[in-house]
Amino acid sequence: MAYREIVEIGNDVLRKHCKKQEKFDHRLRILLKDMADTMYEADGVGLAAPQVGILRRVVVMDVGDDNGLIEMVNPEITYRSEETQTGREGCLSLPGRQAVVTRPMTVTVKFQDRNGEEQELTGSGLLARCICHELAHLDGELYIDVMDRELTKEEMESRIPEDPPEEAEGEE
Repeated sequence: MAYREIVEIGNDVLRKHCKKQEKFDHRLRILLKDMADTMYEADGVGLAAPQVGILRRVVVMDVGDDNGLIEMVNPEITYRSEETQTGREGCLSLPGRQAVVTRPMTVTVKFQDRNGEEQELTGSGLLARCICHELAHLDGELYIDVMDRELTKEEMESRIPEDPPEEAEGEE
């Protein structure tokens, strides 16, 4: 397992526009694996290449659903629902901070896989939120640029009105 250093806010690389990934080679496979290892080690659900200092249009994510690890190369959102969701977000590049952000409830993204094959994925809820968050990194945007409000330390440690309802005990 190889872990890469996560770039934090204040580093100019986070505000730069990423270039298209042209080569689908061994170096890309290493980058994807290192990014996934780094994301899991940091307990994140997504990581974009600029967050490890690489200005390429590459992201990995795993929101804990049936999709498992998703690798996207040169992703582009092709559909955003008018229906929205509002909830808390954090970012591995902004440690110790969270905010309330409104995102589309559902998005469709087209991308290439690690072999350069065209793919398409539609996600709702947390997956849609993660897709929007990670793809924004590729254009030098952070969630704090679109946040509704930043959370206080006290709010980060407790429930807020924007959190999803807690599941009833005994239900799966």
